[in-house]
Amino acid sequence: MPAEKATGIVVRTTDWSETSRIATIWTRELGKVSVLAKGGRRLKSNFEVALDLLTVCGIVLLRKSSGGLDLLTEAQVVERFAGLRTNLPALYAGYYIAELLGEGTQDYDPHPKLFDSSLDTLRKLSAGGDPSALVAGYELEWLAELGLKPILDRCAHCGTQRLDTGMIAMSPMAGGVVCGPCGKEFNDRRTVSMDGLVCLNELVMGEHPAVGREVREVLGFYISSVLGRRPRMLNFIAVG
Repeated sequence: MPAEKATGIVVRTTDWSETSRIATIWTRELGKVSVLAKGGRRLKSNFEVALDLLTVCGIVLLRKSSGGLDLLTEAQVVERFAGLRTNLPALYAGYYIAELLGEGTQDYDPHPKLFDSSLDTLRKLSAGGDPSALVAGYELEWLAELGLKPILDRCAHCGTQRLDTGMIAMSPMAGGVVCGPCGKEFNDRRTVSMDGLVCLNELVMGEHPAVGREVREVLGFYISSVLGRRPRMLNFIAVG
């Protein structure tokens, strides 16, 4: 098969042998790809530092028709996020983004908008942006791009916009917030205050409000429900 070119973010690497490694790269053109980099562990590898975690690189690969690993033939550094190396909360946030891309998406399912959002968020984290707000906004964009955006402007079950009375809750099963009467029907609900709901809606609109523990816990709960497990890096995400 002919070689394919793409630009991607390295989201996971695993040693394959004494000289080679496997890399998972989330590309703009192809989506998530898993590639075998022969010689990738050698000190003077042709790939150099292009396969370091969270590095943006331009790659050339040969796709395997048998369903095996694609073969990486070239990888050149396009961009690195130096600011992450000196800011631990930002670095953890970057690792969390890599985990969502690596384990929460399908192979060869491109989402150019999500790639652009991931790159933009990593740049802002590297530049010293607030990790809690940037991560929360990214989580909502990740959910939206995958068709799982929670309904926040009305009850996801009955459709009422009267969310100012009774106990509001977030329910992944319902697909968003539910009003007090409807909340009783969903065992997976997690209570959220009106202030928390306002914060979530501001994040959806692209604003960067201070993200408190309540919103952090609600979003973490929703993401965990979607993935079917709690992300490993979630415990390390800062609270504003």
